[in-house]
Amino acid sequence: MRHSSRQVPQNAMAPRRRPATEKSARPANRRPGGRRVARVLTLSGSEALFLCRCLMVVAAVRLGLTLFSYNRVRGMVTRLNARQCASMGELRLVAWGVAAAARFVPRATCLTQALSGQYILARQGNASNIRIGIEHGTGEQLKAHAWLISDNHVVLGGSVDGFAHLVDHGSR
Repeated sequence: MRHSSRQVPQNAMAPRRRPATEKSARPANRRPGGRRVARVLTLSGSEALFLCRCLMVVAAVRLGLTLFSYNRVRGMVTRLNARQCASMGELRLVAWGVAAAARFVPRATCLTQALSGQYILARQGNASNIRIGIEHGTGEQLKAHAWLISDNHVVLGGSVDGFAHLVDHGSR
């Protein structure tokens, strides 16, 4: 075996750097939804059951919006007679459940989440409104957004700042 006295260039020993446009590879043992599933497994029985109910409602509303018109789905969702105001605890629970379930349902938009939350609140006898608005100064594209409002509290959809109010659709 022959040894060469020639030195190895310093940059030959350095690890190859990826260009900024290349995405780093995920480790083979990690799945994209792994953290979400692990979090679900830490829930109590009642929380897991509520999340399953929310997941079924969000998936059904998403499918309904795919197959039918918004007005028809809204008619199905608001069929229940809801008159009372929800407590803050109930509003927080519905907001958490619907937002968490929406992460598992592809294309569960703000409208899907608002309709789902309205249905869940109505099942509990709580009144709510879906507020639809458009963003101020959008230029070429019109950007719409939907919120779930109950007793003047935004339950789902985030802040209404920067949006022009178009319509409210309430519970029956």
